[in-house]
Amino acid sequence: MNDTPAPEFDRRMLEALICPQTQTTLAYDAARQELVSKAAGLAFPIRNGIPVMLIDEARVLD
Repeated sequence: MNDTPAPEFDRRMLEALICPQTQTTLAYDAARQELVSKAAGLAFPIRNGIPVMLIDEARVLD
């Protein structure tokens, strides 16, 4: 088993990333390791420090 921690998300990326559906800004949810688009009602996962900005991979917000 690999006990190496996952790479940390670089918050400076938030300045360059926008929601692929609405082209609006995103919020970083550190607890869930997600980038949240309130306008689209979607949360994009961050895996190994890399945001996965695919609508098919996003979680629909409650």
